[in-house]
Amino acid sequence: MKYLFLLGCSLAVVAPAWAADGDEEITVLATGLSQPVDSTGQAISVVDAEELASIQGPDITRVLERLPGVTLTRNGGLGSFTGVRIRGADAEQTLVLIDGARVADTSSPGSGFDFGTLLSGNVEKLELLRGSNSVIWGSDVIGGVIAVTTKASEGVEASAEYGAYDSFTGSASGGVKTGALSLSVSGGYARSDGFSALAADAEADGFEQWQAGGRAALDIASGLSAFVDARYARSEAGIDFSFANDYVQTTKQASGRAGLRYASEALDLTAAYSLADTNRAYDSASFGYAYDSRNQQAELRGKWKLAGPVAVLFGAGHVWDRYEGTFDTRQTARQANGYLLADFTSGSANFAAGARIDHHSRFGDAWTMGANGSVGIGGDWRLRASYGEGFKAPTLYQLFGFAGNLGLEPERSQSYEAGIEKGDRSSPLHFAATVFRRDSRNLIVYDANANAGWGGYLNQSRTRASGFELEADVRPVEVLQLRAAYSYVKATNRTTGRDLYRRPRHALSLSGDWTTPLGGLVIGADTRFASESVDDPFGDTNPANDVRLKGHVVLTLRASLPVTDQIEVFGRVENVGDADYQAVAGYNTPGRSAYAGLRARF
Repeated sequence: MKYLFLLGCSLAVVAPAWAADGDEEITVLATGLSQPVDSTGQAISVVDAEELASIQGPDITRVLERLPGVTLTRNGGLGSFTGVRIRGADAEQTLVLIDGARVADTSSPGSGFDFGTLLSGNVEKLELLRGSNSVIWGSDVIGGVIAVTTKASEGVEASAEYGAYDSFTGSASGGVKTGALSLSVSGGYARSDGFSALAADAEADGFEQWQAGGRAALDIASGLSAFVDARYARSEAGIDFSFANDYVQTTKQASGRAGLRYASEALDLTAAYSLADTNRAYDSASFGYAYDSRNQQAELRGKWKLAGPVAVLFGAGHVWDRYEGTFDTRQTARQANGYLLADFTSGSANFAAGARIDHHSRFGDAWTMGANGSVGIGGDWRLRASYGEGFKAPTLYQLFGFAGNLGLEPERSQSYEAGIEKGDRSSPLHFAATVFRRDSRNLIVYDANANAGWGGYLNQSRTRASGFELEADVRPVEVLQLRAAYSYVKATNRTTGRDLYRRPRHALSLSGDWTTPLGGLVIGADTRFASESVDDPFGDTNPANDVRLKGHVVLTLRASLPVTDQIEVFGRVENVGDADYQAVAGYNTPGRSAYAGLRARF
């Protein structure tokens, strides 16, 4: 109840109305093509470059925690494995895109993405879709989709900061636009001595990363353009396993996407090829092993505007996955897909419905369907609702790795939601309330008792996640921005009736930024509340081994001051109250820590 009380206080603070309209937010997550956020019935949040910069620091999870429905698990400090859960789904049940390329690590058991390897320094935009939407995006979209867009700068930007744990972070980007050509490059470096990831160990586990990227676009003819995006990151992180300490994990990630776009009054088309390669190596004084994975995709997406308010959205693609490891021979899978949606848009009303088929070389066909709608009811308010189905193909590791099972079927989900919303997160006044439910079946779990005691992967779990989300963003006066997001998520195993591990039922995020009269000084604060949850450090699902993770409150204070029109100094103190808590049983979290830095734009 104390979390609901805090939410009520926060909403009372942000209650003043504001009549002006903000800039329109654009997303690609609803249909795979650009469209305004308020023209879809799906729950989508967008974080722009200005908000990203105001939060400060390399840790992108501090940005994601501001959004409703999001909880995190991290095995230690900066650079440690970090999983993002949307509405109580597994971290591996979220599709992650970087500049449009799917970046799942197909060699990991769950084929998820490690957010510990993604720093915020050269990120320009974040989009979050909550709910199943495999009709558009195919496999992995049970919890939702996170799309990351890197910077496409004009001019030069650079920043650097130093702080606790002997941490340094620097990033820079630069770009030009001349005639039909736009070109930008970016790069960054981060390091930290860190602290011991495992609570039972004393030796600090550090982190270091180099990363670089580039984006280019060329207008070829009227309505026709070409694009190329690329990213590379090399990370080294000290990690502690519950059974062995002092490993160094080296992760090399390369991803890119290239293609053509065409736009006319009647037809929009995007044809693209993308590639993502992840190599993970683990080394200790006595032992080492490695995995390598690759995902390739060729895709075509389009929108044909038939007549008046009616349009057809369509797409087709082919996906190639592969993985191999020190103790695993190379294995591959292919997947062909196609989808079709009917879209009706008239004034402030929008409705879309469609279906998709995926043919997987290992298990056969998977059909998914979805529908959503949004209707304006005046005063920038709208009602929205959606139904979506999701599926996740068995990973190559689950099929062929240790205790693999070639008879696995895809995980499946059905997602329902309804809500009311005013404006969007860029508006001077934004409010959203959403209720949701997601039922999942055929979930793949590792059963230690299968295969005569050798263990194995089986389709044997059913779950349900239900709850509601409240979100408010307001700028009552030009110099003050307030945000609040609250989520109640009840995620349970429908076979046992028990709560799923590492899923706090209550999560509340509060933030505010005040521009003072003192030379443009901005003072900000971010507070994150998470209620207690349950974890199992042994991973054996035995209730006798359950550990109760206590609820916690983490406060960050920030400030920034422009020195000139081009240069700004900033600083922050994270975990001001020095809260002692764990997000994963047996693993430490950062204590009170301070940082200061400089940002320049030319």
